[in-house]
Amino acid sequence: MHRVATIAAIVNQHAEDAAFLWLRRRSEIDGPILDETGIGRIDQRLDADLEGLMAAGEAGWEAAWARFADYAEPGELFVLGALALRWGDTDLIAAAIDAATGLGDAGLSSLSAAIARMPRENLRPLVAKWLDAPDALQRCLGLSALWHHRVDPGSHLLDLMTHSDGRVRSRAVRLAGAMKRRDVLSVVLAGLGRETPEERLTAALAACLLGETRSAQPVIDEIMSTEAGLAPRAIEIRLLTMVPTAGKDWLQKYLEQPALCSAATASVGLFSDRAVMPWLIEKMRQPELVGAAGIALRDLFEVDFGDTDLFVSDPAVLGQEFAHLDATSLPVADRVDAWWNKGRGGRSHRPFRSMRRLRLDALRAALATPGTPLAEWRVTRRFAAWM
Repeated sequence: MHRVATIAAIVNQHAEDAAFLWLRRRSEIDGPILDETGIGRIDQRLDADLEGLMAAGEAGWEAAWARFADYAEPGELFVLGALALRWGDTDLIAAAIDAATGLGDAGLSSLSAAIARMPRENLRPLVAKWLDAPDALQRCLGLSALWHHRVDPGSHLLDLMTHSDGRVRSRAVRLAGAMKRRDVLSVVLAGLGRETPEERLTAALAACLLGETRSAQPVIDEIMSTEAGLAPRAIEIRLLTMVPTAGKDWLQKYLEQPALCSAATASVGLFSDRAVMPWLIEKMRQPELVGAAGIALRDLFEVDFGDTDLFVSDPAVLGQEFAHLDATSLPVADRVDAWWNKGRGGRSHRPFRSMRRLRLDALRAALATPGTPLAEWRVTRRFAAWM
């Protein structure tokens, strides 16, 4: 790391902006609003701020560390991790890992995101060390690197799948499913009986990717009935592994349950059946379902709704009964109704595939083709932020 003359205010602004931009990226990376170009524009700005910190040398690191000291949050930790990895400085990397321990799973996620931005060749010596470390956090980081770059660790994977730490096991099982490692299927199926619902759901998806949907579906149904917070993920996996007719029948019972109605409504777009539009528009008139109906609408059409007036950022525009909602993009039922009845239905718009749709398409392809690994869907197109 070098020392150069810098302007402190500019360096500090780079540290602040980098943390903010990564948080924005994290909130949108698998969402229904931005596509690969929208994420790419964020990436372009984020990389510019990281480059600014890198160019500042020691002053850049000090600014990032001072901000983390004041705000020990995931965004600030991401910046530390990204800088340490780009410099390849073992002491700085160790400092970033130590800082992550105080943030729990959020800290692990931040460093995982920093790892995802590193070229594979830069990570190779670190990953070998991490995977053999006695510390579970470092093993998780090693598995994160393998996941982001879709690298199969060979025989080492089995040891990681049976590790004593659930975070390590879950990441190893997820990787086994993505890489289509049927030779470890028995260990994946054993994960269906693990203690935590999160670990069981991860094993269920891996089992489905390995062709064992029949074993996984009862576990998914049990999680649906007991873990409302995991319902959106569980419904998604279930519907992607069923033929549409059976999927609609299965989903109907959850549409009738108040605790799961929102998650079920958000999933109706997965069928790609636009006959549901009149029903969906009526759900947009209900405060408790308007957000879910908006997600389903975005799944039904390859349209950049940012180019229309069908969504609003201020819930109060929808009426006083909606004003308490904290969502930032909600559909206006009357506008959607008029748009649909005019027969537009997306035909006059350029094709738009959101990051959520890219993720779902990657899952569909991997589930449909036994020998095909799960593709990395988080590929972005970078253009200047003003284009």
